[in-house]
Amino acid sequence: MNNERDALIAGLIALAGFLKAKPEVPVSVAPVIIRAFPANGPDHQMRAEVDKVAALLGTEIDPDHLPYDHYMTAIDFGPVRYEYIAILAAARARHAAEDSYRDCIQIDNT
Repeated sequence: MNNERDALIAGLIALAGFLKAKPEVPVSVAPVIIRAFPANGPDHQMRAEVDKVAALLGTEIDPDHLPYDHYMTAIDFGPVRYEYIAILAAARARHAAEDSYRDCIQIDNT
């Protein structure tokens, strides 16, 4: 293997072969999702990266995620889905603000 991408692909192929050879091994009926993300940067650069991947996939930008400042595209292979998602600056800021309270709240279990 010359990189992490090759290792991921080899692992997926090995898993598929294993499951095909061992039908008695249970699998989930839930979809399998592989998610990838561009490096954080200015929103316009991240959107351009997602647009480039969408062109490679032959897919569109998913409008359902735009209100959450997630700019994404996806392609499905049966129950297996590949998503490429840019989490834009506003969404990252909201998450950081919400996460800043993580250790400030203590539940009274009495």
